[in-house]
Parts: sequence; C-alpha cells; structure tokens
Amino acid sequence: MLQNVREVFKMLKRRKPSKIYCPRCGSSKIHLSSGLDFWLTPKKYVCEKCGYTGSIVMEIEKEESSA
Repeated sequence: MLQNVREVFKMLKRRKPSKIYCPRCGSSKIHLSSGLDFWLTPKKYVCEKCGYTGSIVMEIEKEESSA
C-alpha cells in the first residue's frame, strides 16, 4: 500500500502542468478569481467567456506517443 502511494507521488512530481478549461463552455480563458486563491482560500475559477464561477475545472493532458 505504502509503495503504491509513493509511486503516485512520483508520477505527480514528474507531471507537466496541464492546461485548464471551463467545464461549462470548454473555453481556455479561465483563471483564478483572486490572488488569495490557492494559498489562503480554496481555488475558485472564473471563466471570461461564459461567466462560470466555481472550483471545478477540466484538465487535459497530452498523451505521450510511444514510438
């Protein structure tokens, strides 16, 4: 069990930052609502396109091609 947890943390550590998108409209024009988000309060995102406000975003990672 402990070894599985270590493997997950290693994968997260090596993971490149992924692009975030609005869960309502799919726009990439989404950002944190204030400078205090992330370190003082829970993350809250705002979409410039549709006005979505919330803590849920979509993350899309590019799959590595195994050639």
